[in-house]
Amino acid sequence: MSLPPLPDIFGNYVLGDDFHEVVSPEAVNWWPQTPGWYAVGAVILVLLGRYSWRRIRYWYRNRYRKEARLQLQSLPQAGNHAREINQILKRAALAAYSRTDVASLSGQEWINFLNSRCSEPAFDATQCQCLAEGIYAEDALDKNDRSALIEASVRWLSAHRNRFGD
Repeated sequence: MSLPPLPDIFGNYVLGDDFHEVVSPEAVNWWPQTPGWYAVGAVILVLLGRYSWRRIRYWYRNRYRKEARLQLQSLPQAGNHAREINQILKRAALAAYSRTDVASLSGQEWINFLNSRCSEPAFDATQCQCLAEGIYAEDALDKNDRSALIEASVRWLSAHRNRFGD
């Protein structure tokens, strides 16, 4: 369906033959024209690149924390887990600090090392004893001690400062 053709004398008769179409102006260019905006853009790109680099580096340096938390949460409900928790903490400490600082530590020295890396100690006296002597014990930890030890280990993983200061 189309409209019928318009007559020749259609519209405003007062305008007559002197009427000319309005010429639209040139489209405004959205690209900045002055060098100052190029400098601002370059500074923003540099800051964005630096922020991205720092976030990626922070994630890369701290990925061991997430892996250790997942391993702690995946421990079975029954059994003596002091040995497994110690192994997980040792692997996390080896990822966070140099091998010469961590590898030779055991017993009370190991616990002192862990507690010294946080602003406030993550492990209390009972948990320290479980970690220091539990790897040699045959009897299983009770449920409360086990959950408290895992909670303290997760707290240490979250609170300690690694060699990079993260």
